Amino acid sequence: MTYVVTDACIKCKYMDCVEVCPVDCFYEGEVMLVINPNECIDCGVCEPECPAEAILPDTESGLEKWLELNTSFSADWPNITARRTARRTPTSTRAKRANSKSSSPGPRRGRLSAHVLSVSS
Repeated sequence: MTYVVTDACIKCKYMDCVEVCPVDCFYEGEVMLVINPNECIDCGVCEPECPAEAILPDTESGLEKWLELNTSFSADWPNITARRTARRTPTSTRAKRANSKSSSPGPRRGRLSAHVLSVSS
């Protein structure tokens, strides 16, 4: 068994987990962290430290792709051994931004609708 970092870490990176890891098996990408499963000693101290609940044991079902991604990315990304400032964008803020962009009609949306109508006629 090993632990893996999942999508809850994307654009978050609290890094509390990095501080407690006794073997420094975390690696940092631009928008998230990953665990090198070959270095992880399965101690589990990182899991409760993650406020985003992004760290899970690979024994949970459905985490096969995350195990592969953690393995792959940890081979390419730099090792991180000290906590840095998190880049947390709350989900509600992201959702508000996405909704405001997709719901604003804008001039291009009208032209696209007219084009689709003319093609489908």
